[in-house]
Amino acid sequence: MAEIIFISGIDTDAGKTYATAHLATILAKEGRSVITQKFIQTGCVGSSEDILMHRHLTGSGLLPEDLDMTTAPVIFSYPASAQLAAKMDGKEIDLDVIDRASSRLADRYDTVLIEGAGGLMVPITDTYFTIDYIASRRLPVALVTNATLGSINHTILSLEALAARAIPLHSILYNTHFDSTDPTIAADTRRFICQYVSRLFPGTPVIDIPSFQPSNGE
Repeated sequence: MAEIIFISGIDTDAGKTYATAHLATILAKEGRSVITQKFIQTGCVGSSEDILMHRHLTGSGLLPEDLDMTTAPVIFSYPASAQLAAKMDGKEIDLDVIDRASSRLADRYDTVLIEGAGGLMVPITDTYFTIDYIASRRLPVALVTNATLGSINHTILSLEALAARAIPLHSILYNTHFDSTDPTIAADTRRFICQYVSRLFPGTPVIDIPSFQPSNGE
């Protein structure tokens, strides 16, 4: 049975696109067939910039599922939260379209990585949030965090929200790109997050996301 993992972040700029591509590479090296999908793309027209970045970082080039929009079934032009972007484009968000796309990908690949838009509490409607979608589909979450100031607070809040809804934590994707800002803060942030995860979600791996080199050598 295919594995579907939802990639969320502690905020909009946590490094989800980068981390999603890296996790795809790790899983592919383990012998799994992997494809990435964008949950809802905003600020784009005609194609998903995040899917394009996934393909660049993994060196795969565009896939047939990219060309027919299966990997990015919902795109809005306005660069905002999904709920506002849909309103500005005069459209509604059809979650069934996303579900059908994910199902098609799951029929073809061992693992589907769905990159979210922003964090867990990003609104899809005025009363329905990304975390509600994740919980209703019973998807495990890989949470992207980093060492920026405030990241401990944002990480703990995200983990508490997952635990409150009994959403399984697949992994913590710790983006080391931000470590250069202050090595002392970075080291203690990683230590604190690892310690907290071991208590709330024992056995969950913390995966360091290093400087990423595209597999095609570009």
